[in-house]
Amino acid sequence: MITKTSKSLLLLSALALAGAGAQAQELKIGYVNSERVLREAAPAKAALARMEADFSKRDKDLNEQAARLKAAADRLEKDAPTLPESERTRRQRELVEQDRDLQRKRREFQEDLNQRRNEETAGIVERANKVIKGIFEGEKYDLILQDVVFAGPRVDITEKVIKALNAAPAGK
Repeated sequence: MITKTSKSLLLLSALALAGAGAQAQELKIGYVNSERVLREAAPAKAALARMEADFSKRDKDLNEQAARLKAAADRLEKDAPTLPESERTRRQRELVEQDRDLQRKRREFQEDLNQRRNEETAGIVERANKVIKGIFEGEKYDLILQDVVFAGPRVDITEKVIKALNAAPAGK
C-alpha cells in the first residue's frame, strides 16, 4: 500500500533523477590522448629530431668503441694459446679496463639522454596544457580529461590539441 508520503517521495525522486539527467546532458566534456600528442605533435617531433642530432655522434662513438673492444677481445682469444702468460694477463686487464670504461660511458650517455628526454617532454606537456586550457576556456568545456580507461570519439579532442600545438609558435 502506497501512502501519500510515499507518493511524494517517489515523485521527488523521479523529479530529481529527471533533473540530474537533463543536467548531465548539458555538460561539455573532452578527452585528450597525451601519448598521441607527445608522439604526433610537431613540437614533439622537432624535439626528437634535436635530441637525435645532439646525441647521435656520442652514440656512434660508443658503438665504435664497443666494436674496437670486441675486435681486441677476439684477437686475444685467437692469440691466447701462443702468448706468454704475462702478456695474456696484461691484455686481459686492458680489456677489462676498456670494458669498464665503455660501460661507464654508456651509463652516462643513457642518463644524459633520459634527462634531456624528460626536459623536452616537460616543455611539450607545458605547451600542450596551455593549448588545452585555451580550448577549455574558448569552447566553454566543463571538463577535459587526459587519463581515462575508455573515451568515445565524440569527446576526443586530441586532434584539435595537436593542430593547435602545430600552429602555435615555438615557446608559446
